[in-house]
Amino acid sequence: MSGWPPASPGPYVERGPSRFDAWWRAGAWSLGFVAVLWLIELFDAATGNRLDVEGIRPGSSDGLAGILLAPLLHAGWGHLVANTVPLLVLGFLVLLSGVGRWAIVTTVVWIVGGLGTWFFGAPGTVHLGASILVFGWLLYLLARGFFTRRPGQIALGVLLFILYGGMLWGVLPGQPGISWQGHFFGALGGVIAAWGLRYEDRRP
Repeated sequence: MSGWPPASPGPYVERGPSRFDAWWRAGAWSLGFVAVLWLIELFDAATGNRLDVEGIRPGSSDGLAGILLAPLLHAGWGHLVANTVPLLVLGFLVLLSGVGRWAIVTTVVWIVGGLGTWFFGAPGTVHLGASILVFGWLLYLLARGFFTRRPGQIALGVLLFILYGGMLWGVLPGQPGISWQGHFFGALGGVIAAWGLRYEDRRP
C-alpha cells in the first residue's frame, strides 16, 4: 500500500456544443421557421386568400394586429418563393449565434419594422410579407461587424453585401407594389439590434 496520497482528479472542463451541433440546430430552426410560413400560405390559399387582408394597415387601429401577423403572411406563392432562399440563408446565419440571439434580433426587427410601416405607410394599403425579416436580418449581419470590429463578422458582412447588396435598393420608395416602408424599417430594426447586442456579439 502506497504511502502517497491519492492523486486528485484534474479540473473538469465542460465543453460547449460542437460546431456541428450549432450548424445542425441553426439549420433545423431555419427550415422549421420557413416551413411554418409555407403551411400558413397553404392554409391561406385553401381558404380563398382570406389572410391577405390581415397585414399591416397603416394608420388604422384595426391594422395594428397586422404588426404581429404581417411577416407570417404573403401575397401568393410567388411572393413566398421569392423570400424563401434569403430567409433560409440569413436566418441560418443569425441562428449560428444561438436561438436566443435569433429570437432577440427577430423580435426587434419585427416590432420596429411593423410599427414603422404602420406609422409611415400609405393609408388604404395593406403590407405583408417576411421581407421585413429578410431586410432586418441582412442589416443586422452587415452592421454587426461594424459595431464589434471582429474580423470574422466583418468578412461575413462583406460577403453578404456582395451577394445581397442589390436588395438594399428595396428600402427606397418608388417601386409599385413593394412595401419600401417594411423594408426600410425592418432594416432599421436590424441595425438597432446590432447596436444593442454589440457587447454580446464581441464575445467568441
